[in-house]
Parts: sequence; structure tokens; C-alpha cells
Amino acid sequence: MNRTLIGSTRLLRAIVLFAAICHAASALSVEISGAGSSFVYPLLLKWAATYHAKTGQRIDYLPTGSGNGVRQIKAEKVTFGASDMPLSPDELRAAGLAQFPVVIGGVVPVVNLKGVRPGQLRLTGQLLADIYLGKIVSWNDPAIALLNPGISLPALKIIVVHRIESSGTTFNWVSFLSQSSAAWKSSVGVGTTVKWPIGVGATGNDGVSIYIRNVEGTIGYVELTYALQQNLSFTAMQNRSGAFVQPSRASFSAAAAAADWSQKPDFYQIVTDAPGPDAWPISGVVFVLLPKEAKDQAASKAALAFFRWALNQGQADADAEHYVSLPPALVKQIEAYWDENIK
Repeated sequence: MNRTLIGSTRLLRAIVLFAAICHAASALSVEISGAGSSFVYPLLLKWAATYHAKTGQRIDYLPTGSGNGVRQIKAEKVTFGASDMPLSPDELRAAGLAQFPVVIGGVVPVVNLKGVRPGQLRLTGQLLADIYLGKIVSWNDPAIALLNPGISLPALKIIVVHRIESSGTTFNWVSFLSQSSAAWKSSVGVGTTVKWPIGVGATGNDGVSIYIRNVEGTIGYVELTYALQQNLSFTAMQNRSGAFVQPSRASFSAAAAAADWSQKPDFYQIVTDAPGPDAWPISGVVFVLLPKEAKDQAASKAALAFFRWALNQGQADADAEHYVSLPPALVKQIEAYWDENIK
């Protein structure tokens, strides 16, 4: 073979190799951005890291609160939004959005009381509502003491902590309070934001966790992973069956088992106050919102590929972070929903 032919062959191989590298780089240069739920942030962070290690695709997600996630996806400023409050089918239709669940977790009351261990203090939905309404103001109130005869409760003022931004964690919290207390339902109600009767505000699950950890006498609400990460004392809760249960993957799973997704348009469902003796009463579902017809279809398809991987291969990460993965039958429903609704 002459030198000219050898040189041409090498040049051709170099061109082909360069083209392949450029193609691979362009395939991985799709920008996937998300915003919303801080409830799911520990898991999304882990999913994103695992997925990046496997595929090279980055997922940039900001835990700015469910309400902001909804606003961002409606304005098409992110590839996907995440919310712990589902949108109604009518609202989805008006916004041109599709919605599907990705994981189930639990909101837990957390307290800072000396000598009170995680899971030791018992509370009911009615007591929580009365505390957040300002009707019960001291930790040694007789109503709390009656449920906790083995605990020495201090004559200490209760400092209520709540979220200040639009929050899906708040939505699930106040949904449960409304189901537990007629007074809460009529005077405060349900929403991602409400007019809090009393309390101190903090931003995000992380902000509430840090405040609780640093101030004695406080009570607040966070997703379980945050309580475990910050070593906070979560409480046991009485559920609809009258049983006192601890927050765990098992009790979240028991609440999820009561949900029937087959007849729910756009998977619209709220799972607080679920029936069953083992069900955690303040469980919540994280929903992802995607445009039905995205302007950046490459990014939308890449996001779907990520969530397909998460729902099928990322379940070990969900288990490790104390969330409940979705059952295979529901994953199949979600995949069929994608085929029908997302272009």
C-alpha cells in the first residue's frame, strides 16, 4: 500500500473517530433541568449521581418547593417540575402538562425536647392541629401528657415551625390536619401555602430541619430522610385505625397499598390518612410534571429516559433513602401513559 493511500486511510479514520466523538458529546450535551419538591431532593440527588455515572447525562435539579416547580414548568423554564401536590386533570389540560408519580414517602412531625428519643413521643392528628392552631401552647399540656404517661414533659412553650414558601410537604401536612380537625379545616384549610395562625417560618425541608435541631421546644414537619440525616426526634402518630405507628418504609408502603391508581385520570391521588392498621397517616406521593409537547423535545425525551431508568433500575436508591418505590404494575401504567400523552 503506498504512502498516499496509507495517509488517506488514517485521515478517514481520524474523521470518523472525530465525528463519533462529536456525536457522543452532542448526545450527552442535552440539558435536563428540574425544579420543585424538596421532599424528594435526597432521592433525586442520588438518582442523578448514579445515572450520571452510568450514562454521562447530567440532571440539574433545584429543590425550590413544589409551588415553584409547578410555576417553572408552566413557564417552560425547566425540563420538568416535581410536586408533592398533584395537579387536577383540568389544570393539567389547561397548562398542556402530563403528570405521573415517581415515589412515595412520608411527612413526619419532629421535635426538639431534651431526653425525648426518636419515635418515643406519641401524637394524634387532633393534637397536631390544636398545636398548630395555638390552642395547645405548652409541652406539659394535659392532652399531650395523657398520651405519654412515661415521658417527663417540660413546662416549656411550644415553638411551632412551618414552611414559608409554596410547598407540597405543607400540602400533605395540612391535608392531614384538615382530615383530623374540623376547626383546622374550617379556619385554615388546605393548600401549598396557608395563612398560618402561629409559628416561625423556614424554607425547605432542610431549613425546617436545621431550625428544629438548633432550637429547644420546637415542633415542625419534614420528610423522613431529613429527620434521619439531622438526627431529629420524630414522633409516633395515631392513624385512622387508632393504632400508633412509627414512620418507616414499611408504614409508608402500608399507606401506598391502599391506593388504587387504575381509575385515577393523570394519576391524581392524595394518600394522607390512608386506611389500615399499619399505615403511616401523613404519607405523600411525589409527581413529575412534563409538557405534553415540549419546545425542547430532545431534553424532554432525555428526561423521560432518566425517569424510565429511575422507575425500573433506580429502586435500590429509593429504598436506601427511605422512600417507597412504585410497584411494577403501576410503572407499566406510567410507561403506557407516556406513550399516549407525551410527544
